[in-house]
Amino acid sequence: MDSPAGTGLALRWGFDSAIAQRARIITGVSANFEGWPLDDVTLLSALAGWLRLPQRRLLLLAADYSTMSNRFPRFEQWRRDWVHAVPAWRCPQELTKGLPEALFDDGNVSVQLFDAGTGRGRASLERRYGQLLAQQTDAVLQRSEPSWPAKALGL
Repeated sequence: MDSPAGTGLALRWGFDSAIAQRARIITGVSANFEGWPLDDVTLLSALAGWLRLPQRRLLLLAADYSTMSNRFPRFEQWRRDWVHAVPAWRCPQELTKGLPEALFDDGNVSVQLFDAGTGRGRASLERRYGQLLAQQTDAVLQRSEPSWPAKALGL
């Protein structure tokens, strides 16, 4: 990838590849998921079909979910039906600087964005890249807490 437009295409490739390879877990890590294709109807349909398979999970880790409702209203609505399989975790403030911008599965699919502004990144089917991202993310997840409830509380 080497352009902002390529970022969305690479992320879509990552989702499609992970789904096609029947990954059990797809992990999305981002400061706020800006530029991700999460409101794409075709992607949401593919994710729903994939989540219907046993023991599938789409794990989200972000520094901030406050703009998700405005940025991705379709995804927010879709997630209400799948909240049991789409947990959202919030990264502690002190760990946000080291948070990678990435999509990876539990197999060999990985997409890492090095600079979202320029769209510079890497999409790969090499297992080692996904494993490295999983290790980095796991260390942060251990200190993270659940966030972004499916329904806003109120009277």
